[in-house]
Amino acid sequence: MPSQPGRLLYAQSGGVTAVINATAAGVIEAARAKGVQVYAARNGILGALREDLIDTSRESKAAIAALRHTPGGAFGSCRYKLKSLEANRAEYERLIEVLRAHDIRWFLYNGGNDSADTALKISQLGKAMGYDIRCIGVPKTVDNDLAVTDCCPGFGSVAKYTAVSVLEASLDVASMADTSTKVFILEVMGRHAGWIAAAAGLAGDGPDAPPHVILFPENAFDEGAFLAKVKATVERVGWCTVVASEGVRDAAGHFLAEGGTRDAFGHAQLGGAAAVLAQLVKDRLDYKVHWALPDYLQRSARHLASATDVLQAYAVGRAAVEFALAGMNAVMPVIVRTSESPYRWKIEPAELRKIANREKKLPKGFIRRDGFGITAAARRYLSPLVRGEAPPPYGKDGLPAYASLRNMAVARRLPAFP
Repeated sequence: MPSQPGRLLYAQSGGVTAVINATAAGVIEAARAKGVQVYAARNGILGALREDLIDTSRESKAAIAALRHTPGGAFGSCRYKLKSLEANRAEYERLIEVLRAHDIRWFLYNGGNDSADTALKISQLGKAMGYDIRCIGVPKTVDNDLAVTDCCPGFGSVAKYTAVSVLEASLDVASMADTSTKVFILEVMGRHAGWIAAAAGLAGDGPDAPPHVILFPENAFDEGAFLAKVKATVERVGWCTVVASEGVRDAAGHFLAEGGTRDAFGHAQLGGAAAVLAQLVKDRLDYKVHWALPDYLQRSARHLASATDVLQAYAVGRAAVEFALAGMNAVMPVIVRTSESPYRWKIEPAELRKIANREKKLPKGFIRRDGFGITAAARRYLSPLVRGEAPPPYGKDGLPAYASLRNMAVARRLPAFP
């Protein structure tokens, strides 16, 4: 039985990462050490609205510890954006009703910009409705685009996966270029911010090292300059590796990969920039081209996670609990870089109002003057984030031994929510 009155509710939001469950482990283990019972919302904020809650106290110590090396979202996540308080006050009032019904005094929302905004609004509504609830936003995003924090848990592992994939695929292309593929194009995530594309630059250093061309969403796509760069590289090196962000746009601001559909946040559904570029290279330069769209593989590759990223993901989870129990409200535990060499960092609280709905793009100083690569400053920033290995344990079948939770439901106390 909990030794402290009140419960803590934890929820995961948006696209998951290879290390988001490490954050969950940090939350649950820190709360257990303080005698606080933790509920998890099944499938993110929707679970809270539906009063579909999971009692994590029914999970063993070993199962929770195993979350540190398990990808995916252990309790489910969702892409669901709450409207403004004015547009849909009923949803926010329902959330307060659910929190009140289960004596939840601390709400930790693990997500990105939209999630930080939601946590901020719930903290404000709690005050307005006379319910004492402490809301903490917990950072998570592969895009590394959250304001204030030096980096985002989840990004370091995607960065490592991307750099390693570019390095390995380039060795393959180089070995076959004489009689086969001349150009390989890898499309990476990144709608508006080119952090993941930039991370690909860690695969090599120098004009002849891959990736030879990086296309950032911060720069308008110049077809002529792109084709000239690819052609010159093939003629000089014999082959060319291209990394393109899914958010690459033309001069008019149109996504190269936009298909017309949109997700729950209103974002255009992307994926296909590499195919467009491959066809362009084939038609205009007559080179044999291969392209790849790793998609979910980027954010689920726990087997190749960065040890730095795992440590930071766990640390923000523990810090979120400490901040909540200390009485803080409407804050987020952020990562502060205290030393470049040797790399050192710490966790500090930052106000959600300074983070919510803001987007941190790749600094201009991180993009090479020709627009197709990263600078030394970018390399200094990125390199520590991909350092270290934290492989999962493997079973006799040769596959990772990931966590398997019971996820037992808490009895409902309220009518169903429409």
